[in-house]
Amino acid sequence: MSRKKDVSTTAPAIRCAIYTRKSTEEGLEQEYNSLDAQRDAGEAYIKSQQHEGWTCLPSRYDDGGYTGANMDRPAMRRLLADIEAGKIDCVVVYKVDRLSRSLLDFSRIMETFERHKVSFVSVTQAFNTASSMGRLVLNVLLSFAQFEREMISERTR
Repeated sequence: MSRKKDVSTTAPAIRCAIYTRKSTEEGLEQEYNSLDAQRDAGEAYIKSQQHEGWTCLPSRYDDGGYTGANMDRPAMRRLLADIEAGKIDCVVVYKVDRLSRSLLDFSRIMETFERHKVSFVSVTQAFNTASSMGRLVLNVLLSFAQFEREMISERTR
């Protein structure tokens, strides 16, 4: 009689960092704020991917009161440093524009992700950067994010 070995295959751990951003400090003093809501959505998404080996890193990458128009953000700098150090496999955001509202900056961020084989997920916007159509969708979303930033700038002048 032949016995089959009980071989359970487990997916390799995918270390996920959640990046959150809010451009103004308005409302950040509240017990539960926009950054918390973005993080909760990211954690829920990661939990839904647990069967694929996704785990949420405990480090918080929260930029409250920082514009997405440039890269001068402390949590963004820490996130990129941790990616360079090989501590992160996937970056999760609520929306693409939380990462950046500048096409040029976003392109630089994506180059860093690609160089370190870090994947990128937006919880509320479905796209797959592995396909040419997915990259097109991402570029369209980013173009609208940059347009919105420019419109806000014009209104506040």
